[in-house]
Amino acid sequence: MSFDKAPLPLIPAKRYFAIGEVAVLCMVKPHVLRYWEQEFTQLRPMKRRGNRRYYQHHEVLMIRRIRELLYDEGFTISGARNHLGGSLELSAEVALNVDMESPDWLREELQAIQKILKGKT
Repeated sequence: MSFDKAPLPLIPAKRYFAIGEVAVLCMVKPHVLRYWEQEFTQLRPMKRRGNRRYYQHHEVLMIRRIRELLYDEGFTISGARNHLGGSLELSAEVALNVDMESPDWLREELQAIQKILKGKT
């Protein structure tokens, strides 16, 4: 299997991403993202009108990690699922691939984490 080794684009500083945007940011097709949602419990995009999926920043990072495990490191779906083990493990290279121009993304992520911890998901 030969996959493009081009670097992934920077993740813009925004809260939600449509499936098409995530597909471009992670260099996978939308149908692959929908399949991965079934296979990886960590991926639970918010669904709004018409079942449109909206991914948060942490989910985009998780998708990049899954892509890295499957495409670059040669894991199977089952192996990648076991490797992740329900954690949000991210490689430094993937985690740092963020638009750092604006601190807004960090503030938004911290607020999202705070809501999760308070049980307001």
